[in-house]
Amino acid sequence: MSASDPYSHLSGQFTKVSCPSPHVALVQLERNPVNAFHEPFWVELGNVFDAISNEPSIRAVVLASALPKLFCAGIDFSALKFSDAADAARKALELQKTITSFQDSISALERCRYPVIAATHGVAYGLSIDIIAACDVRYTASNTVFSIKEVDVGLAADIGTLARTPKITGNQSLVSELAFTGRNFSAAEAEKMGLVSRVVQGGRDEVVAAALETAKLIAEKSPVAVLGTKHLLLHARDHSVKENLQYTVVWNSAMLQTQDMTETMQAIKRKTKPKFGNLGSKL
Repeated sequence: MSASDPYSHLSGQFTKVSCPSPHVALVQLERNPVNAFHEPFWVELGNVFDAISNEPSIRAVVLASALPKLFCAGIDFSALKFSDAADAARKALELQKTITSFQDSISALERCRYPVIAATHGVAYGLSIDIIAACDVRYTASNTVFSIKEVDVGLAADIGTLARTPKITGNQSLVSELAFTGRNFSAAEAEKMGLVSRVVQGGRDEVVAAALETAKLIAEKSPVAVLGTKHLLLHARDHSVKENLQYTVVWNSAMLQTQDMTETMQAIKRKTKPKFGNLGSKL
């Protein structure tokens, strides 16, 4: 671990992690030339985010590309290994195992207990949509070109785009159009449909800076409150209003006992910013 960067030990071969400001982790994808994903890359990304969840001092995460011209070109099909089993059933079982493992790796971004902000730029094709759909907040540079590209290579998107994007955007018709046609769509259209919440003028540097500013703001809040908010938002997405309200009662009956509430009240009286402790030892 670098003495100047407490999160560098979380890095992998293709995924670089740093600490640009207190309690904020910047995760950068870096597999030249175009961040195309093969199995070692997606397994590593999942492991990195699971490890981030286990770091008690982190409070917010930004996911970006280290490559100046693009976010991610999608899957590296040249590196994919397909089953050579002669029996169709056995081949299907092997593919099910691979796809499930792949889904689990990308879902690590969603199950990360800290908010994850995606910052996209340049090209964001195919798997890029699966990845950012698993994030909590999505910013994009004005030069980004998106595409749900899988239909153009003969398959249905299977890592999260079709499951999450209709719920994110609330526009089943447009999501269906984009998934059926594989056509490119702009940052402006992504914002209009609700896929991203902010378009930042410029490219990589500008959108990453904007995402880091938001992450820094989140990191100043009570980590107990932020963790609970993410958890309850995800629960609300997948449950009825009544079920979520009932679950929130149970959740907050424990979490309202946090010392962070006392610190907040005292900080208001002091007219200072509250200072919160980390979330405890590694889980």
